[in-house]
Amino acid sequence: MKRFLAMFCAVLITVVAVNVNAGPKLDGVKCPVSGKKVLADKTADYKGGQVFFCCANCPTAFAKSTDKFAAKANHQLVQTGQFKQTLCPIAGKAVNPDKTCDVAGVKVAVCCGGCQGKLSKNEDQLTTVFNEKTFAKSFAKIKAKKK
Repeated sequence: MKRFLAMFCAVLITVVAVNVNAGPKLDGVKCPVSGKKVLADKTADYKGGQVFFCCANCPTAFAKSTDKFAAKANHQLVQTGQFKQTLCPIAGKAVNPDKTCDVAGVKVAVCCGGCQGKLSKNEDQLTTVFNEKTFAKSFAKIKAKKK
C-alpha cells in the first residue's frame, strides 16, 4: 500500500509540474509572418509577451517589419492568453459578455448590438480589432501569477 501511494504521489506531482510549466496553448495558433502552424521554441519578445513563429527565419522578418505584422501579432497575444480584452474595440466602452463575435478564433466582446453588427459585417475584422491603436485601448497584458 505504501509503495502504491508513493507511486501515485510521484505521478501526480509529475502531472502537475508538466501542466504548470506548459506555457500558452498553441493549438490553432498561426505564425504572424507566414500563416503556418507555430513552434513553441521559435519566439520573439513583443509588448511584454511572446509571439510564436513557424521557423527561425520569421522572427527576423517580423523584427524588420513589425508594423506590417502588428495586427496578427496582437491577435496572437490574445489568442495565447497573454493579453485580455478590457473594452469594446469599436466604441471603447465597457463590454457586454452576451454580445460577441469570433475574430479568427478569438472571442471578442463588444458593448452593444450596434457594435456587434458593425463587427460581424466587417470584411477585415482582424485588422479592425487588433490594429495598434485599437489594441492599445481595448486590451491589456495579463499580469503573471505570483508563485
